[in-house]
Amino acid sequence: MSKRTGLLIICAVLVVAAVAAFFLTRGDKAALPETAAIGPSPTLPEPTKTVIPTVHIAPAKGWSEGAQPKAASDLAVNAFATGLAHPRWLYVLPNGDVLVAEADGPPRAEEAKGVKGFIYRMVQKRAGAGTPSANRITLLRDSNASGSATKTVFLEGLNSPFGMALVGNDLYVANTDAILRFPYTEGATRISDPGVKVADLPGGPINHHWTKNVIASRDGSRLYATVGSNSNVGENGLDKEQSRAAILEIDPATGKSRIFASGLRNPNGMDWEPQTGALWTVVNERDELGSDLVPDYMTAVKEGGFYGWPFSYYGQHVDTRVPANPEMVAKAIAPDYALGNHTASLGFTFDTGSSLPAPYRGGAFIGQHGSWNRKPLSGYKVIFVPFKDGRPSGEPIDVLTGFVDNDGKALGRPVGVAIDKAGALLVADDVGNTVWRVTPAAAKAASALTPLPAR
Repeated sequence: MSKRTGLLIICAVLVVAAVAAFFLTRGDKAALPETAAIGPSPTLPEPTKTVIPTVHIAPAKGWSEGAQPKAASDLAVNAFATGLAHPRWLYVLPNGDVLVAEADGPPRAEEAKGVKGFIYRMVQKRAGAGTPSANRITLLRDSNASGSATKTVFLEGLNSPFGMALVGNDLYVANTDAILRFPYTEGATRISDPGVKVADLPGGPINHHWTKNVIASRDGSRLYATVGSNSNVGENGLDKEQSRAAILEIDPATGKSRIFASGLRNPNGMDWEPQTGALWTVVNERDELGSDLVPDYMTAVKEGGFYGWPFSYYGQHVDTRVPANPEMVAKAIAPDYALGNHTASLGFTFDTGSSLPAPYRGGAFIGQHGSWNRKPLSGYKVIFVPFKDGRPSGEPIDVLTGFVDNDGKALGRPVGVAIDKAGALLVADDVGNTVWRVTPAAAKAASALTPLPAR
């Protein structure tokens, strides 16, 4: 390499660093407390529009040895499994084995271009995403009830897998572009069968929101899959949004699908509310309207319901960045419960027999991955929202915090949440590459006094 070439490379690196620093210091700052955007009636101020979007993210750092998130005072937390590769989603099998999807987004044939494309790729890198996907599901087994698990590769060669659902002996896996069915035998530690495609899901070439979740109806006759939008607010063209920003209903026997509910910008976690049987989901709302807009939310999903995206947010609040469509805005249903602006609420599960103490029973656990488009940071924690008679009934309670250090770096970022067979809460952490296990504080004290069985 010549001296001139070396100098050019150094100059290019310095220019890129200067541009990155410029973008990372631009944007607005929240004028309202984070609590204003939480609950059944969030505060929705006028949008704040900036030439350069607010970019403020906790750069991915990871946990130092022995470090862990902070549990609420009446809870304890320990590492259930470590050394994973970007663990995103969890599924507990009937025998107590736990499946974890290790995945990142697939390569995109059509990357976003220009300033927004640059910002998006920069945010992904700083957040700890945008790495090659492991494309596998790993089985975690705690054979002696010690609170930590062994790891076995269960399924591999997948395409950015995320959601999982077991119906009888059929295991359904939601890849980024299709739902596959695999034969499952209780206790199996590996599936070598190539699987059968049940139904296509919207995928490339843009595939802006790549994660696809899947759950089964209670009788197993239908599958429900989440598909996020292919843009922030339709800027790639509404023709690129076919069957997106929606929950799809799929007949696993025929592979036929239909839109069950639409206008949901990026739905992720889903579960059936235990008392009413209603389908609930958490949704990530749109960006670039300021740090005080728009709240992510959870809501009961009505069959045939339209929830506003991209034409309006939180019911019928019009987004003027999108071509006017008064007819669709008039149909928009307001969500049930706001979860804070830009919290990236992804994980979602109802308490169905957890062993946690009373404040954490009869409601929903939510994994909040954390913001990038808000100052100050929001999310980066696991919360619990109490329910009564099938509806949210109180303020959120922090379950796990401490995912961001004093220097503003992300030690971890929570995603999927699930209740294991013993009633503990499991949390997938895709920056910490760990699955955490949350139990009553008394359980930790008891384990310190009682020798664990030999492994």
